[in-house]
Amino acid sequence: RVWAALQDPAVLVRTIPGCERLEETGPDTYRMTVNAGVASIKGVYQGEVALAEPRAPESFTLRARGQGAPGTVEATVLVRLSEIDGGTRVDYDADAMIGGMIGGVGQRMLGSVAKRTAGEFFSAVEHHLRGPEPLPPATEPQPPTTATPAPGLPPVPEARVYERPVRQHTETRPWVMLASFGMGAGVALTGVAVGWLLGRSRRG
Repeated sequence: RVWAALQDPAVLVRTIPGCERLEETGPDTYRMTVNAGVASIKGVYQGEVALAEPRAPESFTLRARGQGAPGTVEATVLVRLSEIDGGTRVDYDADAMIGGMIGGVGQRMLGSVAKRTAGEFFSAVEHHLRGPEPLPPATEPQPPTTATPAPGLPPVPEARVYERPVRQHTETRPWVMLASFGMGAGVALTGVAVGWLLGRSRRG
């Protein structure tokens, strides 16, 4: 169930802190709109997220990049899942490059904000998994329709769009979670493994 949740855009759009919208652009690839802020540096990011190299139910790679007034982030995150003590442990390694104002915030603040954001995300995923029944859909997309093509061209299917419910709209720090291990703008960042245990009554 953890694997399925982490691959489901309808779940991700409501559990990734600050994510307002995911628009499908290809198989397991999405355009992302994020409302983000770190300290006094706030703004809306437009980005792209791809879920690649799946090895169900053990691992996959998340590739993300975002750009907005506060700066830029490019990240590659290897996510690994393992069954342990009746739950699923999620570990991830993040390599990232950050630039612009957000890169000058400093390692200590970025690390603190990233830890809190990761906690919010995994808590939301666990809440989804533990719900007595499925959560109401996050503005569930309608089945793709077919746009009217120019004469002589084949029909073009429209993209699926997933949006966070209005009552859940937040401002937070998702891009920082991907780039939480470095300091200074324009520096390549390499993250150590971080783990989270889902599916138990108490986290280990």
